[in-house]
Amino acid sequence: MVVQPGFRRSIIVGTRAGRSYDAGVSLGNHADLVIRNARVYTVDDSRPIAEAVAVVGDRIAFVGEMADVATWTGPGTQVLDARGGSVLPGFVDAHNHVRLGSNPNAVQLGGATTLAQIRARITSFVAERPELTWVEGEGWGYGAIPGGRPTADMLHGVAGDRPVFLISYDSHTAWLDDRAMSVLGVEAGHEHLPWGTAELDPDTRRPTGLIHDFAVLGISEAGERALSAHLPGYAPDAAYGRLVASLAMAAGFGITTVVEPQNGPGTIDMFVRARDAGRMASRLIVAILCQPGTSPERLDALRDLADGPWDDRLRVGPLKLYIDDVVEPHTAAMLEPYADRPDILGDTLWDPAAFTTFMVEADRRGLQTFTHATGDRGVRTVLDAVEQCRALSGPRDARHQIVHAECIHPDDIARFGRLGVVACMQPRHCAPDIAGQWRANVGPRRERFGWPFRSIQASGGVLAFSSDWNVAEMDPMTWLYTALTRADLDGRDAWNTRETLDLPDAIRAATLGSAWANFADGDRGSISPGKYADLVILSRDLFAGREPRTILDTRVVVTIVGGQVVHRTID
Repeated sequence: MVVQPGFRRSIIVGTRAGRSYDAGVSLGNHADLVIRNARVYTVDDSRPIAEAVAVVGDRIAFVGEMADVATWTGPGTQVLDARGGSVLPGFVDAHNHVRLGSNPNAVQLGGATTLAQIRARITSFVAERPELTWVEGEGWGYGAIPGGRPTADMLHGVAGDRPVFLISYDSHTAWLDDRAMSVLGVEAGHEHLPWGTAELDPDTRRPTGLIHDFAVLGISEAGERALSAHLPGYAPDAAYGRLVASLAMAAGFGITTVVEPQNGPGTIDMFVRARDAGRMASRLIVAILCQPGTSPERLDALRDLADGPWDDRLRVGPLKLYIDDVVEPHTAAMLEPYADRPDILGDTLWDPAAFTTFMVEADRRGLQTFTHATGDRGVRTVLDAVEQCRALSGPRDARHQIVHAECIHPDDIARFGRLGVVACMQPRHCAPDIAGQWRANVGPRRERFGWPFRSIQASGGVLAFSSDWNVAEMDPMTWLYTALTRADLDGRDAWNTRETLDLPDAIRAATLGSAWANFADGDRGSISPGKYADLVILSRDLFAGREPRTILDTRVVVTIVGGQVVHRTID
């Protein structure tokens, strides 16, 4: 049996002036911070609901009733009136690309539903930003292009003599015009690039303008190094600017712990710089990308890196892997052919035997893995590898994660709980305004098991929710809303509603579930005495509204990390 997200209660919650404070008893000492007049939803089964919280130092010292919190309040206590709004544990975003962020010098293509709209946005952008030497773009959707397969010819003449480099909404595909391909060396007959795999016309062997595997190769140290020589958006200072802007955004959305899922050892200095400059309000966990062919010696070095001088503000350690790509361009690995392309199965990015060998070696070293898998064959390959780890090494609380876990064969759902594999999922990805092309590709029979939140939870698996910013919105309110409805943000077109969650389970997945998934449940994820005072105050009581749409109208008005207010919009 897998141990579910639990609660480790520490009696001593902190010290002040050399004195210790016992959880729940003030002993005549005052709190540093008190939240009152609140609807406190603790995600702690021993006391699910409360009215007030007291904080001493960076820890929660008291959770209880309004009448009792008065003994914690003194002349030096900061008092926050929640005005009847919900108080929740700080959100733990288990997969957020804060280092990539959103490029302020890129044309934003999200929401453009046709090629004509994409071209119009680029044309306007070119006119507004004449000083830029490149046209970089973000967020185009596969459904906006007939067949989901754009070509360089479709961008002809849209930007004058400036090269055009556009990243899809999921960051897995790049779309270039002829000028960009010329500058970046995308040539006839050459498929493999340091930053992606060029699609070549099967007859002429000339590049079409579409680059696959961009998330795998482009967001790697080698890929970013190659791109930074040409693209302004990949220059180090530009990347640092996106990081600090994304971290500020995270604090504003009540995200008190961020898991940055894809980095190289050479990027860690950027996070240290942000921390030391006071630009890292939220706690950060950094994962390191490993490609096929990673040697045992490199694994040893990454084990040493994980054991470095990290703390609960900045920690490096998990390994990020890719077993397949994505469903929309038919590059995810499927057990049966795609419904709309019966000639394509997709493929794994690792040989399955080599992947299993790697997982066993990582597991033996005590390393945790986050493996991107979207197709049902990709998911099964990861589960098979973890099962082999357990057969060879015996029981271990490894908490390996499958990230996205979009299309799952029904026979594999119960294996998440049985093997202790976390389903790190992004509810917003399954919204019908985003998943239309996905559903067409997998077909109606398999879409029943697309993003099966409820089934995984019911079978004993742990859900860890996240945004996957900037693939989707960072705001956790969209995670909760979509998990409850599986509808678009206007409340329309809900699908596969058998896999919705209720609000308490969705909140748990976004807080304690994600904390547990990242070995952080001992000190965060619930409002429990002894844990870090990582808290959010919301503009309303989430449980008071009957319509899920009211969740989207809810805002984080205060974010607290380690007892310090890092975001505040109320008096």
